[in-house]
Amino acid sequence: MIQPRRGVAAFDFDGTLVRGDSLPRFLARLLGRCRFTAVLVRSGPSMLRGYVRSGRDGSKSALLAKAVAGLPVEQAAATGEAFARVLAERVRPDMARSLAWHQNRDHERILVSASLAIYLEPFGRLSGFDQVIATRLEVGEDGRLTGRIEGPNVRAAQKALRLTHAIGPDPVEMWAYGDSAGDREMLAMADHPVWAGARRNTRGGLG
Repeated sequence: MIQPRRGVAAFDFDGTLVRGDSLPRFLARLLGRCRFTAVLVRSGPSMLRGYVRSGRDGSKSALLAKAVAGLPVEQAAATGEAFARVLAERVRPDMARSLAWHQNRDHERILVSASLAIYLEPFGRLSGFDQVIATRLEVGEDGRLTGRIEGPNVRAAQKALRLTHAIGPDPVEMWAYGDSAGDREMLAMADHPVWAGARRNTRGGLG
């Protein structure tokens, strides 16, 4: 007798579950708008160099190095928890319906995003995700953020790699939802790929 495959639904975050790029909004909450604007201005040259060197990953790393280095992780985590509650109220209605459809069928729901785990993990708990795969900030021995990313940015091929590891070796029936070029590898894995959003976004944001 053929056993039914386990159902898995993988969701991108920025532009898919919620509109826009969440990282700048988080940093503005964490630093305050005026300070964040000043950091953006100061980071411009290093973000450009990072983009030339390694695309959006390099630009994002350059911004984080200026924005969060030296901040207590407790401060960032508290801001992340508060921001997660806001984000949980801003899930796009069509995506909320998709999440409910998968929940009603006992499918495993996995959030896969290049945005920061420090707010996506609490968002995942609030929104009923079984797993959250997201970009982590490195924490020093002194309990402060170093400004560096821990491991690779969870984007493009990294999304597919991390998702494959999370699913494990058993066969699954997979749905995947994404909106940008950074989701193509994840969507290619799926039995049921869904391009979310009003139109396909080929650029994506810093997240």
